Order: sequence, then C-alpha cells, then structure tokens
Amino acid sequence: MSIDKSQRDNVRLVIDELSITGALQMYDLLPDILFWVKDTAGRVVHANKSFLDHIRVDSLDQAIGLTDSDFAPRQIAMQFIADDQRVIQGELVTNRLEMNVSGSGEISWFITSKRPLVNSGGAIVGSYGTSRHLEKSSVALNAMEALKVPVAYVRDNYMNKISLSDLAEVSCLSISALERRFKKFLNKTPKQYICDVRLENARRFLVETTLPVALIADQCGFPDASYFSRKFYRAFSLRPSEFRASYQ
Repeated sequence: MSIDKSQRDNVRLVIDELSITGALQMYDLLPDILFWVKDTAGRVVHANKSFLDHIRVDSLDQAIGLTDSDFAPRQIAMQFIADDQRVIQGELVTNRLEMNVSGSGEISWFITSKRPLVNSGGAIVGSYGTSRHLEKSSVALNAMEALKVPVAYVRDNYMNKISLSDLAEVSCLSISALERRFKKFLNKTPKQYICDVRLENARRFLVETTLPVALIADQCGFPDASYFSRKFYRAFSLRPSEFRASYQ
C-alpha cells in the first residue's frame, strides 16, 4: 500500500524533529541489548538502561565518564579498551564472540558489534556499539537450542583437540548440518568458533597468570606457540607477548 504526499511529509517532519537524545533513548526499548557511546578516550557518554543494569549503576549520570576499567574485570577491560582503540582508527567489529560478565557476575559469552562515531565533518569523535548475551542473541532461544550442545562442549573442552567429527557426534548431527547451524546462528564456522573460544581464554591467561606464552598456547588447545601467535595477532593486532606487556 502506497502513501500520499501529505503522509510522506508528515513522516519527514517527525524524523526532522527527532532529537539525537530521543533517538538514543529508543535503545531503552531493547531490553536484551547493551548499547553505549564512548568518546575517543573510551569514556562512556551515553548508554541504554540494559548497559546501566549490566554495570550495576542506577542512572546514566553515574556512568558518564567511566571507562571499562571502572566496571569490568581487568583482562576483560583491557580487551574492550584495545578494541575501542582499533575502532577509533576506523576498524569495524561485527558480531564478534567475546567474553564479558553477565548481570549475575558470571563470565559469559556475548556477541558484540562496534563502529566509529563520525561527526558531520567526517572526523572520528568516538565509538558506539551493541552487545548481546549469546543465549539471548540472534534468533535467540531457538538458536541456542540448536547450538546448546556443541557450544557447551567447546566451552568445556577447548583445551583439548576437537575435531569436527567429535563435535558433530556429540551434537547428533552430520558435519555439514553442524556447519550450517553455526553459519546460520553465529555467522561463523565451528572451527572459527573453537578458535575464538581458545583465543579469549588465552587472553585471560595472559593477564591473570605469569605462565609462559608457549604453555598458555598448549593449555588453550593450540598445536604450537608460533601457530597461536599468528592466530592471536590476526585477531587482536598484537603478539601475545605484546598484549601482556601492554597490559602490564
């Protein structure tokens, strides 16, 4: 059904009168999505109610000016800060799996997207993003029902060798069906998911322990330290030793 000119004009008038603040407040209507805006120093300048609940503050005024270091565990805060710095340089983060802390305080998996915030003159003045708990994301409960078994298996066995046939067998699926489900619901292959889980745990070990990089690689399921280093650099633009040094 088409609309006439007067209706189109009314729609344009509503859009023109919509303030930035009003637009941002719309994100309060999305209870399962964390939304935030930060300046170039990584300080919160806006966030929706879900984000405020997530970091356990009562109002936006309490959150403004905070950085990830103020409310996230050390290794996770460092991850977010490094990501923000790359986004400020123009890099895009799209539907990436990452560790975060759930509202209950437990370490959980989230799917995150981030973008640089550009002003009318084309300059990057900050960043913004969204994050969703894996169990509440992308076609939500149906997706997690479809991937519940393989996701749990990888989480519990990332330190061991995991073949696609092993993962398919515990999921009671063929390898091709398993791959289709991962691509549909997580937009990545099972192998990519396994590698992501290993890399996130490796980052945690690099910050929380003084274990040698080679031992961390072994304990996170990588075949050797050089392979681990290449994968780590490709994901985070830093070598494992550089990541640890920058945190320290």
